[in-house]
Amino acid sequence: AKPNSELCCKPICLMLADESDHETLTAILSPLIAEREAMKSSELTLEIGGILRNFKFDFRGTGYDEKLVREVEGLEASGSVYICTLCDATRLEASQNLVFHSITRSHSENLERYETWRANPYQESCNELRDRVKGVSAKPFIETLPSIDALHCDIGNAAEFYRIFQLEIGEVYKNPNVTKEERKKWQTILDKHLRKKLNLKPIMRMNGNFARKLMAKETVEAVCELVQCDERQEALKELMDLYLKMKPVWRSS
Repeated sequence: AKPNSELCCKPICLMLADESDHETLTAILSPLIAEREAMKSSELTLEIGGILRNFKFDFRGTGYDEKLVREVEGLEASGSVYICTLCDATRLEASQNLVFHSITRSHSENLERYETWRANPYQESCNELRDRVKGVSAKPFIETLPSIDALHCDIGNAAEFYRIFQLEIGEVYKNPNVTKEERKKWQTILDKHLRKKLNLKPIMRMNGNFARKLMAKETVEAVCELVQCDERQEALKELMDLYLKMKPVWRSS
């Protein structure tokens, strides 16, 4: 089956809710979560090739948007001092250390911290208690795997394609030894062309909206107007086509 086909991606159940509407979200998802928990302790027996095989159910919560992760894991909103959904870093700590971070948060730990937040066993002040629970302020009700979220997948992939577009415009495959000035020139050419053709305004730093607009067939067709070699044009189109087909797959894994 194709990666983007109904066979691979057809949803079992489709529900719509505003992720910031906590009451509606929990009302819709709570029965689903209860059913999942019941299924985890059960087994499915199937006959395959004349042999009975037992299967267990394992649910992996991946590909969520950061805002939704914060909502279902009981974390404060994205304006919180605790900037990360994967570790306990504050904004100040993150700004001083942009490289070395470990994944320290977990669903079970968030549940424990919620109980501490709710009961306040050490009779601490609000600020002291908030510092102890590291940004947990509601009961987590869905377990998510600590992995890169969908937004940052989009941003990372778009940043790589943005770089590839510039390299193809400058024909780096012919001359890999290029200067910073030349690279800057190609970026300027690309930005001007994208603004003219797609009304895609240049940005200082890659963000989600720009990333989603960039990753489209219209974009690669516009970029191909700046690429001289027909073979390279076809390769770019094929690469973007493959990316768009595979997007549901990597977002779910």
